[in-house]
Amino acid sequence: MLYHPDKHRDPELKTQAERLFNLVHQAYEVLSDPQTRAIYDIYGRRGLEMEGWEVVERRRTAAEIREEFERLQREREERRLQQRTNPKGTISVGIDATDLFDRYDEEYEDVPGSSFPQIEINKMHISQSIEAPLTSTDTAILSGNLSTQNGNGGGSINLALRRVTSAKGWGELEFGAGDLHGPLFGLKIFRNLTPRCFITTNCALQFSSRGVRPGLTTVLARNLDKNTMGYLQWRWGIQSAMNTSIVRDTKTSHFTVAMQLGIPHSFMMVSYQHKFQDEDQTRVKGSLKVGFFGTIVEYGAERKISRHSVLGATVSVGVPQGVSLKIKLNRASQTYFFPVHLTDQLLPSAVFYATVGPLVIYFAMHRLVIKPYLRAQKERELEKQRESTASDILQKKQEAEAAVRLMQESVRRIIEAEEARMGLIVVNAWYGKFVNDNSRKNEKVKVIDVTVPLQCLVKDSKLILTEASKAGLPGFYDPCVGEEKSLKVLYQFRGVLHQVMSADNEALRIPKQSHRIDADG
Repeated sequence: MLYHPDKHRDPELKTQAERLFNLVHQAYEVLSDPQTRAIYDIYGRRGLEMEGWEVVERRRTAAEIREEFERLQREREERRLQQRTNPKGTISVGIDATDLFDRYDEEYEDVPGSSFPQIEINKMHISQSIEAPLTSTDTAILSGNLSTQNGNGGGSINLALRRVTSAKGWGELEFGAGDLHGPLFGLKIFRNLTPRCFITTNCALQFSSRGVRPGLTTVLARNLDKNTMGYLQWRWGIQSAMNTSIVRDTKTSHFTVAMQLGIPHSFMMVSYQHKFQDEDQTRVKGSLKVGFFGTIVEYGAERKISRHSVLGATVSVGVPQGVSLKIKLNRASQTYFFPVHLTDQLLPSAVFYATVGPLVIYFAMHRLVIKPYLRAQKERELEKQRESTASDILQKKQEAEAAVRLMQESVRRIIEAEEARMGLIVVNAWYGKFVNDNSRKNEKVKVIDVTVPLQCLVKDSKLILTEASKAGLPGFYDPCVGEEKSLKVLYQFRGVLHQVMSADNEALRIPKQSHRIDADG
């Protein structure tokens, strides 16, 4: 009724009303048709834009429409199947820095340059794998690795074919070859025994100059409760062992206890990881491992440093292993690992520097490099988003301004009615980005006046907004694309001023007693 062209005599207002009325008419056509309404209710505009609905039989239920939509999605995914891969890689660089703490000074007193510690790279490992979907159930996996240590090394290449046999399991055949070992043939089977229990079996035959070396590994796992898994593992072959472990993973913690009896290694291990519920997904962890080989204590932390990158550091202190610092960077599906061996002895100085050094370097880098870089990257993304949506936002702004002009007469009548009953009158309302924090005082305030549109939504001295972005309300538009927005309202009810600040997607009901402004304030 507000946008109907016949209600406006002014030619300019009539033209604006026609444009907005057409938008309302389009929405009416979608919502009045049971099929298109069901599509929109389930999938929104994305569903309406999906190709293929024209061949769908009409008068279908919402469940049937959902199935049809999922079928269309599967067909589209199958067309893109050949284009998808899942690359994974690991680069490990071992560093020998024992010369920093365990120097053999008496052997090199007369050697030039011996006053400087010698830090060497003593081992490296590189592995990479990609997946190539062949059909909806078959996948080929190609992987390879290269390793070197103290000048000696080798590599191997593997090809695996995986088939999903049913919703309960899959099987995989593996073929491999390398310069240090002969051909490898393997078979891996996964099967869900019950909804809470599964088994994995891996058989392998390794051919070499010494003959055939068979191997078998079987893992049985069961859900003990919602957050706890129990594992039993039996390994037969070169290093035969039996292992049992319990893993509990919750939103705030990860706990593991394990015990292994085997040849040559038997051990007990306990580890705990605490997950902080912060924006950077910070985690701190510690573990204790005791076995025939000695004792190892590890502690460390990891933190998200960008959208796709996680940086972690772990200090390992053990007998007889000594002290090591392990630095790991995960970037999407790539892992970079740098184990730094500091000393073969338990030296307090090595433990101290391994603990404090990474912390000092991280906080300095985070403040001087990472944080400014992420801030600049976010600004670039926002600017790019603004540029790509500039024409659309301009159109939304023009529509909002036109809607406000068309609302003037209705708002005047609403205000008169509310004044007569001492009801709800919106004095001022702003929507957009507010800056109240002193640390962000350099940021620009980006708000628009939405007093008229809000007053137009008042009915019987009440204003109710649902849990949705307020940028879609009549007379509103997004003044700061990609940034956090709020709605600030100053209103009068029964002659008393009230004020409230609401987040963009937060529901709002006014008036409320809690919004009242004290006279003393």
